[in-house]
Amino acid sequence: MSLILSRRDLNFLLYEWLDVESLTRIGRYADHTRETFDAALDTCEKIATDLFAPHNKKNDQHEPHFDGETVTIIPEVKAALKAFSDAGLMAAGQDYEYGGMQLPLVVEKAGFAWFKGANVGTSAYPFLTIGNANLLLAHGNAAQIDTFVRPELEGRYFGTMCLSEPQAGSSLSDVATRADFECDSPLGAQYRLRGNKMWISGGEHALSENIVHLVLAKIPGPDGKLIPGVKGISLFVVPKYLVTEDGTLGEHNDVVLAGLNHKMGYRGTTNCLLNFGEGTKYTPGGRTGAIGYLVGEPHHGLAYMFHMMNEARIGVGLGATMLGYTGYLHALDYARNRPQGRPLGAAGKDPASPQVRLVEHADVRRMLLAQKSYVEGALALNLWCAKLVDEANAASGAERESLSLLLDLLTPIAKSWPSQWCLAANDLAIQVHGGYGYTREYNVEQFYRDNRLNPIHEGTHGIQGLDLLGRKVVIKDGAALKIFVERVQATLERAHASGAADDAVHASALAAALKRLTQVTQQLWAAGDPAVTLANASVYLEAFGHVVMAWVWLEQALVARAALAVPVKTSGDEADFYRGKLAAAAYFFAWELPKTGAQFDLLASLDRTTLDMQDAWF
Repeated sequence: MSLILSRRDLNFLLYEWLDVESLTRIGRYADHTRETFDAALDTCEKIATDLFAPHNKKNDQHEPHFDGETVTIIPEVKAALKAFSDAGLMAAGQDYEYGGMQLPLVVEKAGFAWFKGANVGTSAYPFLTIGNANLLLAHGNAAQIDTFVRPELEGRYFGTMCLSEPQAGSSLSDVATRADFECDSPLGAQYRLRGNKMWISGGEHALSENIVHLVLAKIPGPDGKLIPGVKGISLFVVPKYLVTEDGTLGEHNDVVLAGLNHKMGYRGTTNCLLNFGEGTKYTPGGRTGAIGYLVGEPHHGLAYMFHMMNEARIGVGLGATMLGYTGYLHALDYARNRPQGRPLGAAGKDPASPQVRLVEHADVRRMLLAQKSYVEGALALNLWCAKLVDEANAASGAERESLSLLLDLLTPIAKSWPSQWCLAANDLAIQVHGGYGYTREYNVEQFYRDNRLNPIHEGTHGIQGLDLLGRKVVIKDGAALKIFVERVQATLERAHASGAADDAVHASALAAALKRLTQVTQQLWAAGDPAVTLANASVYLEAFGHVVMAWVWLEQALVARAALAVPVKTSGDEADFYRGKLAAAAYFFAWELPKTGAQFDLLASLDRTTLDMQDAWF
């Protein structure tokens, strides 16, 4: 059994629940079959297992270091990334025109899950590069695509996203990096950038020929001053090395590493403070400032960057899921092989009797079942969101708008729910290991440290709550929420029609929670005071997420129960797999969904405790 990801579970989600083979009826994917999908997944599993997983711990113990001139990274990272690129995986989801495989996004993400679970530090470099390339394909001009995107998809250039600054944090309206127009160039309007960017993953290294930075900066107004707020923000391509018209690398751009941040997890990814425009590297014509090329139109930078940010948010959710997933598989393996203690009752009173395996203790099974419900549910949500993208891209008109609205609604949940609950799974994985769990000799303590970053990555938990309650549920008079409710109600009808008592019980519980969700949403927005409405937005996010996950588990349970009705699947490993799905669904409905009752009560009360608390009282 792989300790990275269960291929049986992946096949269940892709082929039995999501029916990704149906996507081959879409023209863009017509060349594909299940065989080609499986071949891509096989390649991902092999490279992740053979080249990414073996150096995960070494990556953590020997993190990148900077001697003032050069960043040093263990050599296994570059070898693994070369194999990733050589296999064509950097362009797996791209059109043939760009050397891609034209895989559906859901299959591409299923394949990338192997790398996230095997080595989240090393996998960050292609993750960021793919997102960078996708943004430029959507908003860059032809010259920018040819100059920067094509080498990225070949694995020769890597990419970053440069948003935050030391004084701004998550408040992008306070970005102070300045961009002054210099001239028109073959790559578009050329500007000089001056400023600092903080928390830039992959911002400096020697893993690729060049690094393509996507930088948010403000173009000054007619008075020469920066425009306050987000309206003045524009987006620029700022390469580490300038690229000549014939595609060769030119001089070092005026982008320098000021230092590396040392985080508790994700240690294998360089995390940088970058200085733009210090004049220490490149000053053509005697002018300082990093050369950058405007992407799209001026003052639309934040909207463009959200293309990468939303992709990154779902990707962060997938990374959180996979850290929880591999932790669960490590805990399961340990529990099945570690003898400790004796059973309750007469059989366990004899101290000379043999010890039983940890998995035979009910409380250990509770912890494993909780992990299973979190990680398998989260992976299902991640892949379903990816399929929504595939379906939206193939649709048009009202159907496309409906699918896009649904994805917008679910993006904060797809990012934050796994970041919270798959981290909880990592916590339980340590607990299953007992004292060994918090030693560095075992892998689960690193998984926890790595995953603890994800509730902060790409918009904190609180920001996602504000986004969900403050924006997403009220878009177009609540259209996105209505679409989600309709999806759930269709599942409830199928559950009641299945004839299984458990399905009906679960459906009734989910229906009640869904009703409370819609009622509480209305109550919060009827308060008439945005401060009161949004004061407890994180609790709303968590309750909404649990409702979504209950729906995901009911969907999986319906598929599993139908499979068990087929005689060939009622015995052996196949039957055990499906019964495991039903057990995880039962756990979630018995132990997790009821938590939303107290959360909805709190929200409905319009509680002001956090608003009324004063600084001095702390």
